[in-house]
Amino acid sequence: MVRDREPMDFDMRLQKARNANDGLIKNKKDSSSEDGKTKAMRISTELIVSIIVGGCLGFFLDKWLGTKPWFLLGFLLLGNIAGLWNIYRLINGHKYKIGFNYNNKNSKTAKKT
Repeated sequence: MVRDREPMDFDMRLQKARNANDGLIKNKKDSSSEDGKTKAMRISTELIVSIIVGGCLGFFLDKWLGTKPWFLLGFLLLGNIAGLWNIYRLINGHKYKIGFNYNNKNSKTAKKT
């Protein structure tokens, strides 16, 4: 059987949880150097992983189809392009959005209405 609780009880618990969360956010270290280290690690990881994935795909396609080294070279090139494109999007703040954001108010290329 569900016990009926007063709405004030929920509001008090919600406010208590929000206060606890605000305390955690304020106690968190605000260090720009850690932010830079994190971004640098992400950039290097994006580039390295994309090249490795492209190389592995090309290698296995070459091995399967017997076309050494053409797929390997092509997919290594595609891996480099994909990694550099991901770095470009990361630096410009696009993250995982799809396509170009022409409706962004901060963008210089946004249409003026």
